Amino acid sequence: MTAGEVFVAPARPGRSPCPGVPAAGTSSSPAAMGPRCPAASSCRRRLLPLLLLGVSGFFQSYAVEVDIKDASNATCLYADWMMRFLITYESNKGDYKNTTLNLPSNVTHNGSVCGNDTLPALVAVQFGEGHSWSINLTKTNETYQGDFITLTYNTNDTAVFPDAKRKGLVTVLVKDLSPPVQLNTVYVCHNSFSIEAENTTQIFWNVTMQAFIQNGTVSKKESRCAGDTPTSAPTVRPTIANVTTAPTTTLPPAPTPPKPVENPDTGNYSLKSGNKTCFLASVGLQLNVSQDKPLLININPKTTVADGACGNTTATLKLNDGNSTLIGFTFAVKNTSASVQKFYLREVNVTLLNRLNGSVISSADNSNFSKWDAFLGSSYMCRKEQTLQINEDIQVHTFNLWIQPFLVEANKFATAEECIADSDLNFLIPIAVGVALGFLIILVFISYIIGRRKSRTGYQSV
Repeated sequence: MTAGEVFVAPARPGRSPCPGVPAAGTSSSPAAMGPRCPAASSCRRRLLPLLLLGVSGFFQSYAVEVDIKDASNATCLYADWMMRFLITYESNKGDYKNTTLNLPSNVTHNGSVCGNDTLPALVAVQFGEGHSWSINLTKTNETYQGDFITLTYNTNDTAVFPDAKRKGLVTVLVKDLSPPVQLNTVYVCHNSFSIEAENTTQIFWNVTMQAFIQNGTVSKKESRCAGDTPTSAPTVRPTIANVTTAPTTTLPPAPTPPKPVENPDTGNYSLKSGNKTCFLASVGLQLNVSQDKPLLININPKTTVADGACGNTTATLKLNDGNSTLIGFTFAVKNTSASVQKFYLREVNVTLLNRLNGSVISSADNSNFSKWDAFLGSSYMCRKEQTLQINEDIQVHTFNLWIQPFLVEANKFATAEECIADSDLNFLIPIAVGVALGFLIILVFISYIIGRRKSRTGYQSV
């Protein structure tokens, strides 16, 4: 797959560089949204300036249009939007300052990809002195939606962070809570909306986006955000005044509360030593990353690759989900007596990566576990949700766990030793059935006694 280039063609404020395409910041009908110019026109890949008036003057921000092509040179992903970032950082004097990061006129989108049924699409832009922003989008049989948004800003950029105490790249990962959009439908949102995380506020407006485009043509069917509906209250465009005082008070509230994150799908993973399977695992995995707001990340088995190593006394399973999430499980063997050995989970490490440039967003390791123990030669099973505390910021939740890190025979799990939660459940089920049967017998007996008494009373009265 190849990505289309970004052509910078600044327009004069309030005018459109292409016929039929409205200037940024002006109202437009749904029919006017999206790319409408011939392929040879410069408006296919453009950056449009938007002048936003402030109290003491004005500043210039730019819109970016990204047209991603597949191997056949057909459009597979289209995005046209405006955004800016409000960032709070610590200065050399120890106080905290607010700054604004705007898109300049020269923006690239290296690393953007179309995506498919198993791999997410990615819109990635790079701008200024080492800053970047990206969003990956996933699809189902009927819909697509944003998954995670990654903002990386460089505090070495002295024009934006003139006296920053912390120098270097800072990466913020946040879950996109936007509702899913039907396939073959373009998402449109003229009104501004924001996402807050880790001392940043990301503001977006004039958004037009469609992922997983069919037949190389952007759809004319639109899905509008709640802020664009006629009943929504008008919003105030971001200005210098409301940026430095209360940038979020003028933005529309979330239209609906976010849907709870569903339990992850169960993945089946295995390792081989030569031609023989030496490690089996079946588990659903979910990360809980504590930021300003908890962030839940489900590991997708369809995009996850298993690697690792088997041994006689230690074994490691390493899972890589789309080069963005790495999880490692290390098991060891212990002697419980002179002749009895058990395996157990000893260590878990987690690394979150910026998919665009491979930089580490967050990492954690805990090598002091003593969980999931079972006799050597057997497997361990726990259908209930379990939580592994890696550090104060990262947890790993497991679902429908079944694992055997040693002595796998015939590519099959050995007899499982179940966790206490499952054992209690299996123990309580027959008890509950027995109690129910006992209660039923008592009811039948009472009914019989009552019936006998009524029969005697009727006989005596005769």
